[in-house]
Amino acid sequence: MPKVLAISGMVVGGLLVLAFGADLAIALPFGGASMWIDVALLISGAALGYMGWNTYRELA
Repeated sequence: MPKVLAISGMVVGGLLVLAFGADLAIALPFGGASMWIDVALLISGAALGYMGWNTYRELA
């Protein structure tokens, strides 16, 4: 079960990076409403992905 949670964290982090990276680059999903929110959520998504990957690596 802990491995599933770590993988879920990586997936959610990847989706955050994908969605807000696209919004920052081409203003597609959210219309580029706020550059600062995009950057903050890109950093948060990358941190979440890293923490999920690090946890998965420790469990394996």
